[in-house]
Amino acid sequence: MKILVNGIQSNLRFSSAHVIPGHESCGFIHGHSYFVDVEIEGEKAGEFEFVVDFKDVKGYTKAICDELDHRLLIPVFNNLIEFKDFDKKSDSIFDLKNQETARFKIDGKGYSLPSVDCVFLPLPYTSAEELSKFFAETLAKKLSETYDNLEYVSVCVNEGIGQGAMYRKDL
Repeated sequence: MKILVNGIQSNLRFSSAHVIPGHESCGFIHGHSYFVDVEIEGEKAGEFEFVVDFKDVKGYTKAICDELDHRLLIPVFNNLIEFKDFDKKSDSIFDLKNQETARFKIDGKGYSLPSVDCVFLPLPYTSAEELSKFFAETLAKKLSETYDNLEYVSVCVNEGIGQGAMYRKDL
């Protein structure tokens, strides 16, 4: 059986700025008002024979949205971003988070921002495609702590009405 959660109607939204380094038009810092749709398939189970409790799906997804909301999303593992005082191969993303100021260059342009204004993601890009994968994997991991009856978690991150990317994480 499949369950669906509509991001617009369930208030699974976030507004963030991001940049796609090297892209002709998306290579500049710009923002979107995102919404997140979730689809989960599995067998009914448990006392109430739910596939999964909607409350859990919405709560976990909303927590991810809240973490990204009103921040600059920075893809730490993008080869075109050069961080000051951070080695992508040996340092932890938590080291960036703990710095007071994030200093980096993209295509020769230097940025210096309070780290609290940023979310450092373990991604090569902050595209809808990569964000949907991030959401699906994070949500699948969290749901798997409680549910063992799920076949997959699929998440669509929409950059606006009519355009989004969907990623399916098989369990």
